[in-house]
Amino acid sequence: MDLDTVRTFVAAADAGQFQEAATELAVTQQAVSKRIAALERTLGVRLFTRTARGAELTIDGQAFLPHARDLLRVAERAVASVRTDRRPLRVDVIASRGAAAGLLRGFHRVHPEIDLDVVMLFDIESAVTAIRSGTIDASFRAVAVPGRPLPPDIESVRVSDEPLELLTGPAHALAGARSVTVPQLVGHRIWMPGIVPGTEWAAYYDDLVAEFGLTIEATGPNFGSDALLDTIADTPALATFMGGQTRLVWPAGHGLRRIPVTDPTPVYPHSLLWHRDNPHPALATLRAHLATTMAGHDAAGTWRPDWVLPR
Repeated sequence: MDLDTVRTFVAAADAGQFQEAATELAVTQQAVSKRIAALERTLGVRLFTRTARGAELTIDGQAFLPHARDLLRVAERAVASVRTDRRPLRVDVIASRGAAAGLLRGFHRVHPEIDLDVVMLFDIESAVTAIRSGTIDASFRAVAVPGRPLPPDIESVRVSDEPLELLTGPAHALAGARSVTVPQLVGHRIWMPGIVPGTEWAAYYDDLVAEFGLTIEATGPNFGSDALLDTIADTPALATFMGGQTRLVWPAGHGLRRIPVTDPTPVYPHSLLWHRDNPHPALATLRAHLATTMAGHDAAGTWRPDWVLPR
């Protein structure tokens, strides 16, 4: 069905006259008549009855009018979905409580005029596929895992180095420490059931273990952050790592401790990924904003895996 004929029909129905519809559409009255006739042939019904006052909808025209309006609204939404100056910027933040979500919230506070669609994809392969297909505009990730370089059409830049902290319950042997060094963690059980083989965070923690001889256990089902906090609070033998910018709230009775890790401080590197040909104007604004908030890449006294891309 030709949308021009549908648009002409709606204009004529609203105006009640073909001439007024022609003026609104900047075409001739003859063009309006031809379009209406073409639509009537397509539908197999008469839509208007000519009267002395102009044109009145037939019963079939009245029945078709609300559906015609719907067709035009759907068409407008379809166009808007691919118009980068009209659709929201779609960004993957992995998880709602993590550092990446905090970075995007900071961007929104500075630029509330920019519409955002926030999505959460699981792994880097899904994120890259979504970027290349245009499903999303950007993703926050740690890149690039050894042996899995980014495709040549995907750009990336480091935007945040997040220090790791040790999270313990009140009865843990290190609970009273104001800070702990990495060597002090050797022999302690660090429990992280959210580590999934093949993900970029699994590669990060594998390198951390290999570098410093730590013990990280990913055993048991991952019931989410609330269950993790409950277990850490109740189990003196277990601790876990948490990003220093991760936002979590737990019951006061848990008595959990967030302890800085030093000598060196392991930092989790967050990068922004996007397609090099993405024209969305807000993407450039996001990149510029993140450039102003990033400081201290590869600072003295920090550690990151060798495969992490430089800034």
